[in-house]
Amino acid sequence: MLYLIVKRAIDLLVSFILILILFPVLLIIGIAIYISNPGSVIYKQIRMGKGRKVFKLLKFRSMIVNAPDIRNEDGSTFNSENDPRVTKIGRFIRKTSLDELPQLFNVFLGDMSLVGPRPDPIDAVNFYREKDFMRLTVPQGITGWAQVNGRNSISWERRRDYDLEYLQIKSILADIKILIMTFIQVLGRAGINTHDT
Repeated sequence: MLYLIVKRAIDLLVSFILILILFPVLLIIGIAIYISNPGSVIYKQIRMGKGRKVFKLLKFRSMIVNAPDIRNEDGSTFNSENDPRVTKIGRFIRKTSLDELPQLFNVFLGDMSLVGPRPDPIDAVNFYREKDFMRLTVPQGITGWAQVNGRNSISWERRRDYDLEYLQIKSILADIKILIMTFIQVLGRAGINTHDT
């Protein structure tokens, strides 16, 4: 499909350029995280990608080393404004979405796309409605239709509904629109409570 070929080409080009441009920022954030709480500066989590292929999603570590993994009843990651597991630098990079920057490497490697449904933890699929599995037929993204329509301010069920809506509207122009909306929202921190999985 031409759309997927063009989408992948854009992902490769944009992620490569952004990695080069933002490398000093990535380095500074990594050093700040290590000074704040020594240990690995990258957090890896197994996520479900397109076609149910699993991969390691990369993020800057925002919690203390060996922080316990706490989940909500629906399998989503527990988030709280005053989560004691989150470091000071971690709280900052979460609010500014800088913790997501390492996912540019996921995009470059083909694990993810710039735009698409956010990849869920593998155990979250246990809580999927039958129709939700359709979201796994497209590349998962750093940002998506759900993120620009509420992000953390909407329920998980509503997020998945937006993901299914994306399947109906997906196109290069739609992806560009979502990227622009994401950039605007990140600058204004719209819909950002503590963290987006």
